[in-house]
Order: sequence, then structure tokens, then C-alpha cells
Amino acid sequence: MASLRARLEQIDIDLQQEGLWDDPAKAGKILQEKKSVERKITEFENLETSYDDIVVMMEMAEEAEDESLVPEIEEMFANLKNDIENLKLETLLNGEYDKNNAILSIHAGSGGVDAQDWAGMLMRMYLRWAERKKYKITTLDLQRDDEAGIKNTTLLIQGENAYGYLKNECGVHRLVRISPFDSNARRHTSFSSVDVSPELDENVTVDIAPDDIRVDTYRSSGAGGQHVNTTDSAVRITHIPTNIVVSCQNERSQHQNREVAMRILMGKLIELKEREHKEKIEELRGDYGQITWGNQIRSYVFQPYTMVKDHRTSAEVGDVQRVMDGDIDYFINEKLKQR
Repeated sequence: MASLRARLEQIDIDLQQEGLWDDPAKAGKILQEKKSVERKITEFENLETSYDDIVVMMEMAEEAEDESLVPEIEEMFANLKNDIENLKLETLLNGEYDKNNAILSIHAGSGGVDAQDWAGMLMRMYLRWAERKKYKITTLDLQRDDEAGIKNTTLLIQGENAYGYLKNECGVHRLVRISPFDSNARRHTSFSSVDVSPELDENVTVDIAPDDIRVDTYRSSGAGGQHVNTTDSAVRITHIPTNIVVSCQNERSQHQNREVAMRILMGKLIELKEREHKEKIEELRGDYGQITWGNQIRSYVFQPYTMVKDHRTSAEVGDVQRVMDGDIDYFINEKLKQR
């Protein structure tokens, strides 16, 4: 607590530096840190207040020999325990990029239209989760299917610790259900992959050799008005050594989309470098375009029973609809606890 207050004092001093506001990006970053530190101090103070309230209630109940206060005390204690647990989990988000915004991509896998429908369901799940966290969501790329669902999407999820929470969602997500697209009502298994990388600050750069990338342009199918939909403004970039493909069609101009796509690529390469324990980006080789397909992390079963199971932590939930409505913190937290 003392270190947080000391840091807040230093931030206030930094904000008074002459010429700071000549650099809006730097000033914005300092203000963002101030907001984060203030939030942590408030949370800690609230925990102390809750603890003091419980002690007072217990003393009152003991003095008055009033057992009717016991249920209220138990509820207060359970809430305090939950708040402490959430604060402990947040301390695990200490990776270099954990505080960053997250770039989340979903790709439909094997399973035809069922897989595309499944990819769309996953997109809705993560959107609902982000809304619960009060994060800002921007769709950078979205390829819908004419029949159902989506082929792929890339979402920018902006908020403190967004990457730290979502980074362990990388992998294959499996769906088991009676297919609504099968006239014989047979059970189908579908797969979609999720990939997550940090959004990098403007001052973070990654050296990528021009010969290592291929840039393709195509007509955008997303929002943005008539100009976007009638010109080849969308950009797809392939990193040839790793076969990583990123795309963006959210911005109005091809130049802007290329800029965003390059930032996405840099984030993916940095995330991959750390995952592969490589010292340099140049050392990354191999077909990583399908890197997650052998890494099934979670199964969502709709029939013949309902269950969502994480295969890494063995965490299970029977209410599959609640999970599909964005209640995935249990799985995220259990994975964080493995550290």
C-alpha cells in the first residue's frame, strides 16, 4: 500500500513536468497509469473497510448474543474472501505485456458450416465477456459466411490487463452438439481456433525484413461507408517465415489498414518469440499458421449432456449457456492459478 501511494505521488509530480502535454501519447500513458494506481489503492481501502465492518458486526453479535446476525456476517465474509481472491489473481498479471490491450483472432476450423457457426458463437462469447469487464471493443476484421457464422474475425479489446486475462485462451476450442444444419439431426464435432496477442505501444518496434512479408489488398466487406466497400482498402499481410497471416479492413484507407495490420503482426511475432523462447524474431521459422490446431484447450458439450471442460486445468462447468453468455472468468482464473 505504501509503495502504491509513493508511486501515485511520483506520477503527480511527473504530470506537472513542463512540456509534458506537448507529447499527448506520453501524457496519456502517465494518466492511464495514475488511474490504474488509484483503482488499486481504492480496492485495497475497500478491503480494509469490509474487514473492519465484519469485526464490528461480530463484536455486536457476541455482545448482544444475537445469532440472527450470523447469516449477514457469513455473506459479508464470503464477499470479502471473493474480493481478496480477485485481487490476488490480478497480482499474477505481471508479464511484460499483461497490462496491454489484447488482439483476439478467431478462425473457423474443420466442420464446414457448423465450424463457421461455432466461430460466430465464440466471437459472441468473448464480446459478452469484454462487455462484462467494461472493455472497449473494436472489430478490425470480420469475414462472415453467407450461410451461417463467420470464417474469421480479429477484435481489438481495450482495457487494463485485457491481454493478461485473455492470453491463455489461445488454442483450439471444440464444440459437440446436434447440428442445426443436419437434416438427420446427427451429433457433430466442430473446431475453431483462438489466437491472442498484445497490442503494442507506439514506441515498441519489431524489425521485420521487407522480404519476409507479402502484402495483399482486397475489397473490404466490413463497415466504414461506401468508400471502404468499393475500393481495395482491406489489407492482408503474410509473414512468410512463419506463415502467420493478419488482416485489417476497419480503417477507411489502405494505408491505415496496413499500419494496423503491421502492428497486429508485430504483436503476434513478439508473443510467439516468447512462447518459443527465442532470442530474436529472425529465429522464428516453421508453419505457425496452424500452430494451435494440435492444442485443444477446451470442450463445449451441448448434447447428450451439457458441460464445458478445460483440458489444461480440469475445470468444469455444467451450465454451458452461462459460459456462452460470456461467463468465462472461472476458466481464465483457474489457468492463472496454475502459475
